[in-house]
Order: sequence, then structure tokens, then C-alpha cells
Amino acid sequence: MDVRQLQVLRELGELGSVKAVAETMMVTPSAVSQQLTLLQRSAGVPLTRKEGRNLVLTDAGQVLADAGGAVVRAMADARAAIGGYHDDPAGTVSVSAFHSAGQALFGRLASRLLAGGEGVPRLRLADEDVPQQGFPALTARYDIVLAHRMAHGPAWPRDKVTVIPLADEPLDIALPAGHPLAARSELEPADVVGQPWVTSRDGYSPADVLAAVVAVSGRPAEVLHRINDYSTVAALVSAGGAIGLLPRFTAQRVLDAGVVLRPLAGVNSVRKIDILARPETLKRKSVMTVCDSLQSVMTDLAAGIRR
Repeated sequence: MDVRQLQVLRELGELGSVKAVAETMMVTPSAVSQQLTLLQRSAGVPLTRKEGRNLVLTDAGQVLADAGGAVVRAMADARAAIGGYHDDPAGTVSVSAFHSAGQALFGRLASRLLAGGEGVPRLRLADEDVPQQGFPALTARYDIVLAHRMAHGPAWPRDKVTVIPLADEPLDIALPAGHPLAARSELEPADVVGQPWVTSRDGYSPADVLAAVVAVSGRPAEVLHRINDYSTVAALVSAGGAIGLLPRFTAQRVLDAGVVLRPLAGVNSVRKIDILARPETLKRKSVMTVCDSLQSVMTDLAAGIRR
């Protein structure tokens, strides 16, 4: 077995299909299948099995994939010792963010880096909005992944990714400016559960917070719309007829005078915004420069909203 084969197995465990591995590693699906066949022959035990349309790892395959991750990290260390790749301050850094983070941070990040003149990282930006459990797998495709999870939810798998905290961001109640509840400085679940709602699809932060509101109040909520895009949520709230939940910092760009935000007390409505990256990726100087810039940009954004 060789490092390339171990890398293929590791990516299969993260991505779940030969096609996705091929796209990520920029090879053909047949090349991926060939590497898996050679590795399984070398290992002497089944490493994969079919599960529906997906190819998943057996227990032995997962053990070898985890070991392969350690090998890949060791190879990254070796490259750092003998080459200038990791020390290149102007290296290309790919960054993925969920939609509201991209809207709030990408422009500020690009401006900040460009202001540094020559010798700064080259950015490759993309938006990927997935349920919480899908964020760690994106580190197979991007150097840096901006991810969110509810503060009380499952933690990130720190055996697979390194976590750099960016912010604790409350989700606030979004109300039409003329709504009677807009006159209050803070709202409780009992105040809002009986209102008509626009919220996200299941598996995303607003739906999680609304579920907590329902649980605490002991009353069902009337959900009129299931919308993940915050600009659409803000437009619907502004039009009247529904209230929603919007993140305090990263949704500011989509607000207009027809929408006001009010804090929600009585439930945990805070989501954590984090940087996720593979440990070996963070050994690159250009990647760490982008991480540091993201932390500064996020701090400035949150401070501006609090003021």
C-alpha cells in the first residue's frame, strides 16, 4: 500500500462515493476504484461495502483510513521540513462559507488581504450551505471551511478536523417594524410561539431554535414558510404576516427599515461560527494568514453591531 491509496480510502470515508472522491482528487472514477482494489488486495481484508447506492467503509476500512490520515499528516510535516510550500505567504487558499457568512465576511476579507499589498494569499472563495453534519466533509475540498452549529449541539469531530472559533452569534427574533412585539426590548418563547413563522428547513439553526421555543412553551408553532436564504426571510418578514429568526451579525446586509431584531430569552439561541480545517492544512503560512484575517474581520463585524 502507498500514500495515494490511503488518501483515496480516507476521502471515500469522508465523501461517501467514488464519484465524489474522483472529483475532489481530480482523477477518473475508474482510477479511484483501481486504487481501492489494490489497497484491499494489499490489506487482505474487506475495506468497503455497498450500502444502497453508496460505497462505505467497513470497520477495518475505517481503521486503515484513520491511520492513513496520520500518514498524510506525517507526509505534510516532511514536506514542510524540505520545501517552501508551507512557507509561501502568497499561496492560494480555498475558503468555503455558509451563505450568510459569505455575504457578511467575504468582501471584508478580500479587502483586508488586498490592502496588505504584495505577498498576500490568493483567495478562492465558494459558498456551501449544508446541515451541520456536512461541514467537516467539506475540508476534503477546501483549505478553510466556515461552519456553524448550535452551541448546545454535537461538537465537531476533533479527531478529523481542527477547530478555530470565530464567534458566538445569537439568532434574534425578526419582526415587521410595525409589529406590536417590536416595542419590547426582549422576547420570551411564550411571546412568539403563537405567531405565524418563516423558518429554515430541518437541520439548520433557525429550525433548531424554533423547536426549542416550541419545547419550552409547550405549544405548537404555525410554520408558513420554509426558507433557508436569509434575504428572502427578511423580505417576507418585512412584508408582514410572519416572524422569523435571523443571525444578529451576519444577516445585517439583508435587513431593511421594515425589519427589526429583538433578542430571544428563555432558550439557547446561540450558534457557534467556527473555522474547520484539516490539521496538515494549517501548517501552511498562507492558510494561517487567512485564518487570522477572518478572526479580525469577524471581531470587527460583531463589535460594530454591538455598538
